[in-house]
Amino acid sequence: MTGAEELLTRTRKLLAEHPPSTTDRTDFLRARFDAGLAWVHYPVGLGGLDAPRALQAVVDAELAAAGAPDNDPRKIGIGLGMAAPTVLAHGTDEVRRRFLRPLWVGEEVWCQLFSEPGAGSDLAALATRAVRDGEDWVVDGQKVWTSSAHTARWAILIARTDPDAPKHRGITYFVCDMTDPGVEVRPLRQITGEAEFNEVFLTGVRIPDAHRLGEVGDGWRVAQTTLMNERVSIGGARIPREGGMIGKVAATWRERPALRTHELHRRLLDHWVEAEVARLAGERLRQQLVAGRPGPEGSAMKLAFARLNQAISGLEVELLGDEGLLYGEWEMRRPELVDFTGRDAGYRYLRSKGNSIEGGTSEVLLNIVAERVLGLPPEPRNDKDVAWKDLAR
Repeated sequence: MTGAEELLTRTRKLLAEHPPSTTDRTDFLRARFDAGLAWVHYPVGLGGLDAPRALQAVVDAELAAAGAPDNDPRKIGIGLGMAAPTVLAHGTDEVRRRFLRPLWVGEEVWCQLFSEPGAGSDLAALATRAVRDGEDWVVDGQKVWTSSAHTARWAILIARTDPDAPKHRGITYFVCDMTDPGVEVRPLRQITGEAEFNEVFLTGVRIPDAHRLGEVGDGWRVAQTTLMNERVSIGGARIPREGGMIGKVAATWRERPALRTHELHRRLLDHWVEAEVARLAGERLRQQLVAGRPGPEGSAMKLAFARLNQAISGLEVELLGDEGLLYGEWEMRRPELVDFTGRDAGYRYLRSKGNSIEGGTSEVLLNIVAERVLGLPPEPRNDKDVAWKDLAR
């Protein structure tokens, strides 16, 4: 098994052969992937070396110290956090070789075509259809709340392939080409004034069967790989102590004593402690991931992330008083990423409202935690064995 010393040797060899100061950024990232130093725990030839996941930190620290470029993970977070683990777990060897390298390098952006106007919290009720036509599938339907669809080259897509089966069992998982002429992306303007989300219309989109992940009708199980990784990537991101949104409020508190009140101080301390507990819980979750796939604990982390962000951003607006009511700009933009800490308090307050919806609503996550973490009795579900076509809509 590859150990820390061998990884250091390989990393230093990469740096010697491709000096970051003189090597094109994309060329360096491609070389890093080919050296197995992208995801060290991935298989050889797919950006990894079959090494323990925990040793990724050894590589990252050495590269950071040398000033090597990263792959801008915030911009390609859906690909890294959701598409890649699903492709690795359920894709054929050909699919893995085709997609993982340009995904990790950042040459191809990914988006997620899951939610629909009538299938958000109840995702398994989705109505987008995929019909087999020779070696292709023809897809028709509508998806919504699709982050990065306006910049994406590829999408992970779930569609209904058997309307006669119960809703969870008639779904199949695909990789969809966003440049297909049947794909139409329209912006969804949000409360922030921006449109980082989109709605996507699919009309006669042809997807080769070779781009199917998993077996026909087994898409719901494949989608669980995506959803569990999604919640970990949203709620379990590694941040330093007093990083993220709590750091912005704490800095304002220290720098502007005239804004302080006893009540705001008490609430700031409460949120600071909650943020630190969430950070440490995230560290523990990442250590557990070293041993296997993410579990339902990621749902609890994402739930905590949403609640904490909304509470902290509300406190920040109150702390700033009249200044907290200001908003930097309201022009219609289509950003490539969400930047909570690089914007003003008004943006953070408005944008955090979406945290309890995106990546699984807080209500759904509470059910997951109750049933799969705490072992409480499941909610009654009378439609589990009813054919999708017979469900009331």
